[in-house]
Amino acid sequence: MFAKILQWIRERIDKMLNTQTLKTTMKVDVAISPVMITALQTWCLMYENKATWLVTDVKSLNLASTIAGEIARAVTIEMKIKLAGGVRAEFLAETMRPVQEKLRRQVEYGVAKGGLMMKPYIDGNKIAVDFIQADQFYPINFDTSGKITACVFSDQRVIKDWTYTRLEYHEFSAGKYTVKNEAFKVKGNMKDVLGTKCNLSEVPAWKSLQPEAMITGISRPLFGYFKYPQANNIDPTSPLGVSCYSRAVELIKQADQQWSDLLWEFDSGKRALYVDNLAFGKDSNGKPILPIKRLYRTLEPNDTEKNMFEAWSPDFREVSLLSGLDAILRKVEFSCGLAYGTLSNPQTIDKTATELKIAQQRSYATITDTQKSLEIALNDLLYAIDIWTTLGNLAPKAPYIVTYDFDDSIVVDKDAQFTQDLRLVTTNIMSKVEFRMRNFGEDQETAQTKIDDAAPAPIDMGQGGF
Repeated sequence: MFAKILQWIRERIDKMLNTQTLKTTMKVDVAISPVMITALQTWCLMYENKATWLVTDVKSLNLASTIAGEIARAVTIEMKIKLAGGVRAEFLAETMRPVQEKLRRQVEYGVAKGGLMMKPYIDGNKIAVDFIQADQFYPINFDTSGKITACVFSDQRVIKDWTYTRLEYHEFSAGKYTVKNEAFKVKGNMKDVLGTKCNLSEVPAWKSLQPEAMITGISRPLFGYFKYPQANNIDPTSPLGVSCYSRAVELIKQADQQWSDLLWEFDSGKRALYVDNLAFGKDSNGKPILPIKRLYRTLEPNDTEKNMFEAWSPDFREVSLLSGLDAILRKVEFSCGLAYGTLSNPQTIDKTATELKIAQQRSYATITDTQKSLEIALNDLLYAIDIWTTLGNLAPKAPYIVTYDFDDSIVVDKDAQFTQDLRLVTTNIMSKVEFRMRNFGEDQETAQTKIDDAAPAPIDMGQGGF
């Protein structure tokens, strides 16, 4: 079993890292259990449409990537990140702009594989951000709250006839942050071999890196870890995240098998005509020449008990198969925290008001929990970017304020909410300011200004009055 795990790690983690490699080169132990490694392998293969059960007779419904993509879409589609605080905030906003452009795709990877690492670094006169998927980095240590405090990343380059690999170790402890870089090289395009130790300067992109550096006066690690907000039922002792479909692996397998049965039902039941082979011409080998191979079949010659031709048109069982598939898809939806009808046929879902409300609440909880987890990771990322900005003297040091706007119109009926809030305003339960802030996305000051502008001007009664 351990040999199998090591083999997978060599293939999945940049095709060259394994636990023994890290122990001997970086003098660290990996804080990930074999059961988690095996589960991560399963999630990755499912996402890449390479699940172990997908053999010749079993086709894929692409449910894993569909589920991850649907959650990522709902989480990020209307997301806005706003930064305020002068020149420093403008620099941070410019750094976050390409991050936000890539976020939906990267969140999908994180949702599918249980987590995503976002690691900033100085790139000339700006800050760039690397996205590292869950199968491409090694957690080394965690604090008491379950946050990663030490981690190993890898970077690999092929230059001429050599393959260079850099291991980058990050550790946060007692306000001190240590970064270690070690480079290795091997002759040829050997991405699965670490090779011998070499100087960082042999790779132009690494020549400015120090073998070891220490940063003091910081309060947390210089990376942001997005963790899918679902309890880890694979290894309850592990603080690592799990895939959004971790509880539906067997159900997804069953759905693929049921879908394949449905395809076979249509394929095996295709209309055909069985005709005496005397009705066809013969090729050079004496075999009948069928005008349409999908339609015609041959009968044995001189079979007096059969007619000259017979039609084959069996009854299909697609209704029963589709019903079974739909039942499985509803269980997948429930296990993944999605509303009924997201994957299954929405026409078959009971649409009572209570059932619709419960389904919407399930999706809403899944999306909002994921957004909260993403916000935590982005705050950690911004903190790291801010520290590197100071260290690189890239913008004047100053405090900044960040706000996140996750529009929830995907999972909330905005029209119904607007009508309900308007009723609360007319009954003096909700203020006009609160109404505008909630329904128009305005801050308190803007909302009050809009209300004042809309108020009717007082009537000037002149000197006479009444």
